[in-house]
Amino acid sequence: MIEFGEVSLRDILKKASATLPTLPFKAWHFGDSIAFEAMISASHHLNDPAFINFARGFVRGWATTRRDFRPLDCTAPGLTICHLYEQTGDRAILEVAIDLADYLATRRLVGSVFTTWESSPLRIPYGPDSLSFEDEALRQDPGAGVFVDCLHFDPPFFASLGRIAGDDRWTQLAIQQANGYICLLQDSASGLFDHFYLEKTGRSYVSGWGRGQGWALLGLLDVIEEAGTTGDTGTLRAAARNLIQGMLRTQNIDGSWYAVVNAQQSGSESSTAAFMAIGFRRAAALGVVSWSEVEDAIGLAYHSLRHNISDEGILKDVSVAVWASTLTTHYYHVPKGEVVPWGQGPLVLALIDSII
Repeated sequence: MIEFGEVSLRDILKKASATLPTLPFKAWHFGDSIAFEAMISASHHLNDPAFINFARGFVRGWATTRRDFRPLDCTAPGLTICHLYEQTGDRAILEVAIDLADYLATRRLVGSVFTTWESSPLRIPYGPDSLSFEDEALRQDPGAGVFVDCLHFDPPFFASLGRIAGDDRWTQLAIQQANGYICLLQDSASGLFDHFYLEKTGRSYVSGWGRGQGWALLGLLDVIEEAGTTGDTGTLRAAARNLIQGMLRTQNIDGSWYAVVNAQQSGSESSTAAFMAIGFRRAAALGVVSWSEVEDAIGLAYHSLRHNISDEGILKDVSVAVWASTLTTHYYHVPKGEVVPWGQGPLVLALIDSII
């Protein structure tokens, strides 16, 4: 339990939850998924329908005004869309979920993973370091890529749709996709995931981006939970356990993780602690790890969060959209300070977990 002195944990949760509908969602973009998940959970635990009503209205508005799907719709909060249908019975939401899944399944594969981008958006790096001639040429013509963020999008969505539609094809696709991310992006020795893989070079880049480990862990656990006994999730469990062990080894004594967890010079960044507080607890509940293995680390992660929550319920010290670079030092210099879905969403979920 996080201690807040004279301010109750529930009051902090209410303030943090109130920020969620005010965030600049774009229907859709990276990072939206966890904020929408947090809205559903906040409605339930605060007994306040405003959050689920906002989520339902936003999804329904997108569903009824869209003309065609676009590449960035791969970032839609598909898992939450499925959960919205279950909780509201709104057939329009189920219909758009099925249409979205059908569209997403038409994308080209890199390895056994659907492409995130056909032209990957590598950027000029933050910070003082410059790209080599070869990396600058790659930045200008990177080709197709697969990004770890999307392990939180496609596989959980397909697994949930398979469950609610009673269609094992989606469940098997979810497991196939999750295994594909593991093959392309997870380092078996450290347990950590790289940020992205480029088809052109046939290799992955940047080990240990902190928030990326959060996307990977929650995505794996979502598939394990949604698939249940329908499919073989043994490799997903092993990968999640390996990742957790890697994160336990890199946690700082104050409960935080560095922006790049295995690089002290990358400095502080607070969203990873929120992701891990959620993920470690879920992993224990699913039997991926034992409670004794993660209990102390969860307590330390909450200790870190306590010192990064403002009186207004804002998680401070969260980096803005990182995008991607082949240069690891790019990740050391990403600006911080904005109120963003990938900060407030995991904060709300972590606070709820601390209460229940």
